[in-house]
Amino acid sequence: MYRILVVDDEPDLVEVVCGALRYEGWEARGATDGTAAVAAAAEWRPHAVVLDVMLPDLDGLEVLRRIHDGAPEVRVLFLTARDAVEDRIAGISAGGDDYVTKPFSLAEVVVRLRGLLRRAFPAPNGAAPPPGALVLGDLVLDPAAREVARAGQPVELSPTEFALLHHLMQHPRRVLSKAQLLEAVWSYDFGGQAHVVELYISYLRKKLDAGRTPMIHTVRGAGYLIKAAG
Repeated sequence: MYRILVVDDEPDLVEVVCGALRYEGWEARGATDGTAAVAAAAEWRPHAVVLDVMLPDLDGLEVLRRIHDGAPEVRVLFLTARDAVEDRIAGISAGGDDYVTKPFSLAEVVVRLRGLLRRAFPAPNGAAPPPGALVLGDLVLDPAAREVARAGQPVELSPTEFALLHHLMQHPRRVLSKAQLLEAVWSYDFGGQAHVVELYISYLRKKLDAGRTPMIHTVRGAGYLIKAAG
């Protein structure tokens, strides 16, 4: 069951949207300010957030940043004023996934969320990923169970391979240097150990990318990054 956090400073609107989402069979919670939204996201680990850009304390972009600091896999659907083109551009640029303009129809919110969730969390049999899982396209990593699956198929990793993939997935679409990976995964200072990173990246590629669209990419002279296939 998907978990959706609805954030808006109008309590009645929050309740109406939550009701529509529950009707779809999803879990829904509400928050009426940014501080409460960040706390709820940290505690409840939603799969997606419906987020108003204008809030009484923190603005929506700051809420997005704080949520993504701890859970970069969370999808965000922004609510914006009809004429706020700058807000829409800023929201998408900051890492938001989509937006709807006020006044909106509940059906539009549901359809857009369903599309975001289907693309972001393609779990087998329509099941939602476990709480705390990192999800990137069709790749799911569960830190608690220490399990990895791609396109619903289990991937067996050694402890070091798992730690390396975990660190990469904590920083999706970001280039990480060999020195950064050595420090994060092996606790080594950089110096003659670059081959260790290259070796384990090759192991991950064989297990994750063989016969599939690659997710792990080399940025020549800079390092490595992971991003959703496609």
